[in-house]
Amino acid sequence: MKAMQVIFLTLLVVLVTSAQVLKSGKCPKPAVQANFDASKYLGKWYEIKKLPNRFQLGECSTALYNLKSPGVIEVLNSELLGDGTISSVVGTATVKDPSDPAKLEVTFFQGTPPGPYWVLSTDYESHSLVYGCTDYGLFHLEYSWILSREPTLPEETLEELDGILSSIGVDVNKLDPTNQNEAFCSAMHK
Repeated sequence: MKAMQVIFLTLLVVLVTSAQVLKSGKCPKPAVQANFDASKYLGKWYEIKKLPNRFQLGECSTALYNLKSPGVIEVLNSELLGDGTISSVVGTATVKDPSDPAKLEVTFFQGTPPGPYWVLSTDYESHSLVYGCTDYGLFHLEYSWILSREPTLPEETLEELDGILSSIGVDVNKLDPTNQNEAFCSAMHK
């Protein structure tokens, strides 16, 4: 039993120090986008804000979604690193349950478990609010992204999306803005 406590505390320290958002209790079960239409969701999205995570280290982040096959979307995430290089990763988003198509599971590396990618709100043309959460016993790990079809999003829309996140217990003060400045991100915005 003592070994399990040490392993658990070590895991907890690693997660907390990696800037992840770890919270006590189980994941919330938020409502997702009704009648989600993946074909309207395809194309390029700019990251506007996100909860900190250990796998995104750059700025100017974008996501490009293309239909791979029915119920399967190819994901190309790109970001500009501090040394000026563009880092990209390709993954797959799969609809787990066709009766609930706004709840996708994303995998980027073979052999790794899929991560939840739930579209809570989108109008397909300007904004998208994405949430994911994974339970780890007494704790859960949260992810969230506010995306836009353009490098900026009106303040009113950001406030509305922050309100949705707040309603499910997400601390919106922890959302980090993503630099999408046109001059800074010119290599990414082509």
